[in-house]
Amino acid sequence: MSDRVTTHVPATTANLGPGYDCLGVALMLGNQVTVSRVAVPVELPPIVEQVAEAFFNASEVGRFPFDWEIEGEVPQSRGLGSSVTVRLGVLSGLNALAGSPLSKEQLFGLCARLEGHPDNAAPAAFGGFTVAGGESISRFPVSLALEFVLLIPDFEVATPDARRVLPAQLDRLAAVASAANACRITAAFATQDYEKLRGAFTDHFHQPHRLPLIPFLNDVIAAGESAGALGGFLSGSGSTICCVTLQNAQQVAMAMLAASGQKGARTIITQADNGGVEIKIRA
Repeated sequence: MSDRVTTHVPATTANLGPGYDCLGVALMLGNQVTVSRVAVPVELPPIVEQVAEAFFNASEVGRFPFDWEIEGEVPQSRGLGSSVTVRLGVLSGLNALAGSPLSKEQLFGLCARLEGHPDNAAPAAFGGFTVAGGESISRFPVSLALEFVLLIPDFEVATPDARRVLPAQLDRLAAVASAANACRITAAFATQDYEKLRGAFTDHFHQPHRLPLIPFLNDVIAAGESAGALGGFLSGSGSTICCVTLQNAQQVAMAMLAASGQKGARTIITQADNGGVEIKIRA
């Protein structure tokens, strides 16, 4: 049985505009989470302690002391699923060290419950484009022809803060329009007819209410579209903004960066990760 396991967990972009708390895509960025058995218990950060408690309770494995490390490319609190890389990485590592008593589906369920919503946990666990309704998942592979252009500002947006600005009620017609667009996005990814994404990212569920947190959001999306992108959206709860494109990715990135007016911002061009979470090293 292994004493040290390193797991790769992909970054994710979730919501995709109107697919609030249900749509997500895994990206070819990621973090590597290493979990190691140790002789003496160590103090763990609260997020890892919560994961450990959930895993040992669910698996009915006797708790053993462990330590953990994380490294990689996923920035914290930028709407790219950094908390999922911690939770799913530690869950997967503990599961491997314990002899894999839980399935990938069970690990996803634990991660989604710890997160409070499944939209990032699903693509991180299974890869590709996912539609999550609770713990019921539909997954579709994403063509490498589709590129994701990320504008990452030099400031964080904490998910609890982003949720606090949302209204308790929505206009019915606005909700219907958003639901229709979420269906259009799902159909486009399911059929890989990505041209059908044009105009489908318009959202009324959350993005208009989060504009005070990311005031340049609409300008960045418009600039990306003018440069050739199919459309764009706030990644998760932000602060990252994502545009998707089949052409001119570098021009889209430059246009987004210029429109942001953010001196500390940076861009990343990436593709979808169709594999999901993966054990990389056992020792």
